[in-house]
Order: sequence, then structure tokens, then C-alpha cells
Amino acid sequence: MDSRCNCSTSGDRSLNPILYNILSRMDTGEPSQQTFSNSSAPHKCNCEVRRTVCLLRPSEVCKDASAVLVKTVHFMRNLPAFNQLPQSDQYSLLKSCWAPLFILGLAQEHVDFDVTDVPADSLLKKILLNRQESPEMEREQPTMAGVSKLKSCLKKFWSLDLSPKEYAYLKGTTIFNPDVPELQAGLFVEGLQQEAQHALSEVVQLLHPGHQERFARILLTASMLQGITPSLITELFFRPVIGQANLLELLVDMLFCRNP
Repeated sequence: MDSRCNCSTSGDRSLNPILYNILSRMDTGEPSQQTFSNSSAPHKCNCEVRRTVCLLRPSEVCKDASAVLVKTVHFMRNLPAFNQLPQSDQYSLLKSCWAPLFILGLAQEHVDFDVTDVPADSLLKKILLNRQESPEMEREQPTMAGVSKLKSCLKKFWSLDLSPKEYAYLKGTTIFNPDVPELQAGLFVEGLQQEAQHALSEVVQLLHPGHQERFARILLTASMLQGITPSLITELFFRPVIGQANLLELLVDMLFCRNP
């Protein structure tokens, strides 16, 4: 299926004529003589791929998300098997799994949220003020399509109603991913993942006897985690809190700071 925006077929200028004219005149150094009337209002693209969104209640949701992220890092730090790995492997696994683990944390803590469209004047102001001085504007902005994927994934987990033990072993299978490139202890990590999967299978059989399909459903739902980008998680939940800081660097500091 073609996922391109079909709201307009006449190019970027038709998508936002006001913005196009402003930025074009900034490039050429020409003063703007444009008078903005109702007839020249920017076209609003309603397709989910282009529709940028932000949290409706950022102060409340970001606080809950930050608490989930702290619990996520503490979970990793408290795994004896994880601490036995070379530090380079710990870093590689953290980089690979922090976002899926965080989503599992959102599901376990039942953190729900709503989004709203990014105000047009706010987006325009960011572009005008940061265009020449901040390459950070190139970051992937949260879209309704990305948020819909995340919400669908959360609803799937909520429908499964996983127990704390099921979440714990599922997190183990997520952390110990032998497919992460350049692991020094790849075989050890593969063994740890197999152990976590076996433990998950056993606890599922114990808690839900007669539901042989549940284990497969859990793994199938977990596969949805890979379709949600870390950049979406970062920009939606943490950019309002950390500003221009690098979230991965903050996570590394949290993980390898051994002092309580």
C-alpha cells in the first residue's frame, strides 16, 4: 500500500505556501512583501504519516514516563547475568533494547496518554529561530502514524494482562538479544535469551494451564516492539524534559553509575 501523503499532488509549496514563501525569501535575502489572507492559509495535511503531534498533558505524562525509564535501567542493572557481560556488550545491548524495554514498562505500569496536533505557529517559530543555528531540527518529529503503532502495541499487551513474572521474563528475552552486532559474548547472550524464553514458557503454562497459544501470542505481540523507533519515544516522552541532551548518553550514565 502506498503510504505517501495524498493530500496534495503539487509539491511542498502547496503543502504550506506561507512557510514556503518565508523560507524562500530568507534564502534569497529578499524582504517579505507577502500579505497573509484567509485565502492563503496553509494547507493542513491530515494524513497520519505527515501529521506531527505532541503530548496533550506533557507535565503529567513525562513524569510517569521518566519513572518508567528509571525502573527500566534499574531492572537491567540488577540482573546478575547482565553485569557479567563485558562493558562494551552491556552498552550495545542497552542501545538496542532500551526503547522496547521502556514500552514494556509503559504497558506494565498502564501508562496511557493522549496526543494533539503540534501548533502550527509553534512549529513555524522553531523553524524560523533554529533554521541556521540548530541542526537538531532535523530530528524525526512524532507523527500520528508512529503514535498509533505505539498505542496499538500497548493495547495488545493490556489485552494479554501479563503477570509481573511474565513481564520480567519477557524483558529478559528482549535484553539478551544475540542478533546485536559485534557482541564479544554473543554465545553467552544467546544462551541467556534461551533461558529467559524457557522460563517465560514455564510460567505461562503454570499461570494459564490449558492456554497453549498464550506463549505464542506473547512473542507475537512482543515482535511489534521492533516497529516503534527509539526516536519516536525520545521526542514524544523525553525531549520536553531533557531539551537538547542526548538520551542515550544519559542512560549510559545511569547504567554505569554504580553508586546508589
